[in-house]
Amino acid sequence: MKIALVHDDLIQHGGAERLFEAMMETFPEADVFTSMTTWESSPKGRNPSGLDDDGPTRRVNRVGKVQTSFMQKLPLKEKLYRHYFMLYPLAFESFDFTNYDVVLSSSTRFAHGVITRPETLDICYMNSPGRMFWEPHTYFSSSPPHLLTSPFVSYLRLWDYTAAQRVDHFIANAKTPQARIKKYYGRDSEVIYPFVDLERFAVGIRQQALGNSKENQTNAYSLMPNAYFLIVSRLAAWKRIDIAIEACNQLKLPLKIIGEGPDFPRLKKLAGPTVELLGRLTDEEVVSYYQSCRAFLFPQKEDFGITPLEAQAAGKPVVAYKDGGALETVVEGKTGEFFHPQTAKSLAETLRYFDTVQYQSEDCLSQAGRFSKCCFQTKLKDFITECYEKHLNSF
Repeated sequence: MKIALVHDDLIQHGGAERLFEAMMETFPEADVFTSMTTWESSPKGRNPSGLDDDGPTRRVNRVGKVQTSFMQKLPLKEKLYRHYFMLYPLAFESFDFTNYDVVLSSSTRFAHGVITRPETLDICYMNSPGRMFWEPHTYFSSSPPHLLTSPFVSYLRLWDYTAAQRVDHFIANAKTPQARIKKYYGRDSEVIYPFVDLERFAVGIRQQALGNSKENQTNAYSLMPNAYFLIVSRLAAWKRIDIAIEACNQLKLPLKIIGEGPDFPRLKKLAGPTVELLGRLTDEEVVSYYQSCRAFLFPQKEDFGITPLEAQAAGKPVVAYKDGGALETVVEGKTGEFFHPQTAKSLAETLRYFDTVQYQSEDCLSQAGRFSKCCFQTKLKDFITECYEKHLNSF
């Protein structure tokens, strides 16, 4: 079974890219296709997982080849890749998959638009149908599409729907994207959840958490009057980090915010004396803040959202807005609490009575363990194998 792996682009390194890295680990001999990349391919990687660097440019050890489209030659792709959106459909439709048995695409916008032969099994892991196509007024919250851009959005919506009909099987990363796939494409899908990198939090935290009794936790927090709440997020308006700042301002609760984004200046102005915006930190620093926080705040609605699981992997409870993917990852009363509606007043009421002591670290660790990389890779491989066997029998 010869497999090709396809991803929108390999420019940044976010959750979708971490997921694609796990796919590459699952199928190390598969060839990789992407519109453009800043990642470097190296025949000799230092890391057995095949990933050497964690910076903007990553060095990837691949058995299979990495093939890019004509977009690889575009200027300033690291900064302008989002502005080249009209070229992505041409890029993915230009790839030749004649010699492949299975094509597995990882798509948030365009990668599912590949064209394959009837004999080739086409499977798409859909993080979510492109919000810029189907929810433009939400996606472009700071600058909604106007008369000049609306025709392009309409064209891309038609292209996206047509491309989705060519896919043989869809995999959704959570129930919210699953509902969108059904609504926008009229297609059924199988949910295979993304994973949290448990190894990032493995050193020390498990032994410490499992050894803490409720009394020990009470004593620990009595000695830490400034124990803080934490947010780790890209700073965008739709993330609603402003309501977390307002709630903590009202209650004079310490809040630390890690991340960068276009909403940084506005949030900085909103922040009171107990709120600190830390900007971008190293991975080691982020893990340390997770492990030392009182609880993690998640005020936004996400399709899935990996950061609440990262907090639980560090043994910490979560206070989340009651909608979207958080409903699938946080166990109310056991690994965290929900607030609703999505307002500073509602969040403040939840934080006012939030008692860290009632949440056990081992419960948080156990919940995070349900979303391991091994579980994700096993389910993905089993699903592809089963679909391929049925596909062969159909000819």
